[in-house]
Amino acid sequence: MAREAPSIERCSVRAFEVPTDAPEADGTLSWNSTTLVLVELEAGGTTGIGYTYAAAATAAFVREKLAGCVEGRGAFDIAGAFAAMLHAVRNDGRPGVASTAISAVDNAMWDLKARLLGLCVADLLGAARESVALYGSGGFTSYDDGRLQEQLGGWAARGFRFVKMKIGRDLERERTRIAAARRAIGDHCALFVDANGACTRKEALATAEAAAAQGVRWFEEPVSSDDLAGLRLMRDRAPPGMAIAAGEYGYDAWYFRRMLEAGAVDVLQADATRCGGITGFMQAAALAHAFQVPISAHCAPALHLHACTAALDAVHIEWFHDHVRLEHMLFDGAPEAVDGRASVARDRPGFGLSLRTADAERYEI
Repeated sequence: MAREAPSIERCSVRAFEVPTDAPEADGTLSWNSTTLVLVELEAGGTTGIGYTYAAAATAAFVREKLAGCVEGRGAFDIAGAFAAMLHAVRNDGRPGVASTAISAVDNAMWDLKARLLGLCVADLLGAARESVALYGSGGFTSYDDGRLQEQLGGWAARGFRFVKMKIGRDLERERTRIAAARRAIGDHCALFVDANGACTRKEALATAEAAAAQGVRWFEEPVSSDDLAGLRLMRDRAPPGMAIAAGEYGYDAWYFRRMLEAGAVDVLQADATRCGGITGFMQAAALAHAFQVPISAHCAPALHLHACTAALDAVHIEWFHDHVRLEHMLFDGAPEAVDGRASVARDRPGFGLSLRTADAERYEI
């Protein structure tokens, strides 16, 4: 007989803003803090947690629009909750804050169900592998060459096979920065670059040629992710061995389908804190599989470790400096990198995370 699920009694939400450890910038934005919005769902004496990285306004959206979609619902009814949330945001628009709010609640639904069943989320999804490769990600344009080399070189020394740096602020200087990064990581670690859509098509083509001379194998968002024709141009004309990647700003399955139908990327990126949680991420992974394109997880490694353990075509997870630091500050059970890979702790149910309440309260907003 199937186990009857308890009903969700309460949906609560909090936001935490954590300062960065140094000023940070990429090709188009600068920031000095990161905000995590945490959803907690209570059912049958168990609490499930999920989160997103988004504006604090996301918390108010969860309270006003989404809490009623899950309170009173069976804790195992993830698909029904997802459909109800999509219906609830019809007049608010799916992309942006609405989708990050849905993501946080959906992630909490998966965590809650797994905890009630005594499983980790990876096993609830159906694990396809024991561990997942990571790529160290940081190298902000606000860093001087010394800090850039220390950070990327540190990951390479710890066994990471891939590291990524930000570019796009000063295209004339990028050759010097990329060369400095290459010296720090050596010849046995792949170098990725990410322009965050800062370049025009011709700037991106010129940057790709210069980067290829330093062995760069991945160019992320060389042009705006909305410019599918420009991404396809880059995919067709980038130097051999250089993958074109994008997708982190996908909020729904239709976005990923359009990107894949346009032949715009060699590797699809998806983010479970934006695209509808674990449910949305696995939809993106299924689309990538259908188009025979690998998928890579954008940021939030503690969540994505479980999804990528299950996704057939997942190639790696972004070990993003800010999120790794924050997840280890706020949670017990955040994953560790060992020789550039991470493994799920299968003896810890759900995502394996528990909030360090006393540590987190100082950052609550």
